[in-house]
Amino acid sequence: MRLAPLLTAIVVLVSLYLLIMERPMLLALAGVAPEEAVETAEDLPPAPEERRVSVVVQRVEERELESAVVLRGRTEAARQVEVRSETSGLVVSEPLPRGSTVQAGDVMCELDPGTRRATLTEAEARLAEAEINYTAATRLSEGGFAAQTRVAAADAARRSAEAAVETARTELARLQIRAPFDGLLETDTAERGSLLSPGGLCGTVMRLDPILLVAFAAEAQIDQLEPGAVAGARLSNGVEVMGRVTFLARSADPATRTFRVEVTVPNPDQRIRDGMSADLMVAASANRGHLVPGSALTLDDAGQLGLRLIDEDSRTFFAPVRVLRDTVEGFWVSGLPEQADIVVVGHEFVTDGIVVNAVRRDPGE
Repeated sequence: MRLAPLLTAIVVLVSLYLLIMERPMLLALAGVAPEEAVETAEDLPPAPEERRVSVVVQRVEERELESAVVLRGRTEAARQVEVRSETSGLVVSEPLPRGSTVQAGDVMCELDPGTRRATLTEAEARLAEAEINYTAATRLSEGGFAAQTRVAAADAARRSAEAAVETARTELARLQIRAPFDGLLETDTAERGSLLSPGGLCGTVMRLDPILLVAFAAEAQIDQLEPGAVAGARLSNGVEVMGRVTFLARSADPATRTFRVEVTVPNPDQRIRDGMSADLMVAASANRGHLVPGSALTLDDAGQLGLRLIDEDSRTFFAPVRVLRDTVEGFWVSGLPEQADIVVVGHEFVTDGIVVNAVRRDPGE
């Protein structure tokens, strides 16, 4: 049996034990204080420039970022109402054809008055009688020949007669069903000779100038929109129009969890019809950000997305960012200083606090 390998192994084990477990004793025998033997990374001199890691650095500056939100929607009349009767009666007017233009106050349907004029005449006669009785009772009361109760009764009868006259006049006014605003007739008005009951449909009026473009934005999109933002749209017939956002819903649709967006568009010639499909592009709120190469993005030890930057001493550090938009040129991000030097090549080989040899690169390269 050879003893040399066994003795060598024993010597190595004893040496390791002394170096690791009895290191303070060995340092004391050598006359070296333990505190002097420990050097931190901060105490070490910077690495010589020829031994530093070389990285490519690009300077980026913060600037305005204009973005847009694309939505799918439809056209919708700005105002539309079904004009209905408030009383009953036979229609005695000729019907207006659909597509006709009406002005506010135009008669759309007129009903047969029946006995309503006679009712008004009777109410006016009773009012005249009540006024005479009230005048007589007042004069008698002033001369002391009538009690105040008689005057009060005469006054009540006069007021009741006035109310009857007003009711009869209102009922007569309801016989003429008028357009509430300027617009177009979407349907024919009621046919002559048809009977309308209270709530019966006389016709439908809609206003198409201006017209609305209605779309629904997702939860991630609605905060990027503001009232008054410029919007463009291409309709299903190829017509392109421009308008502005006039309404943003504050409550989401319970079924789709989307928010209603309305864009008002001028339509003087009324060639844009109600219910047409439209592709909208709405200008989103302007953001400030930096345009950086997508390859420069990296993750830190915690999995946070960010970039490696260098400071004035060419020392690296990590800066978390938030991606605003993805473009062909790169990513728009936020969270960086107004002017930043980012590591675009070599960021995988460095960590925080490393002094590097920075090679500048023109942003246009």
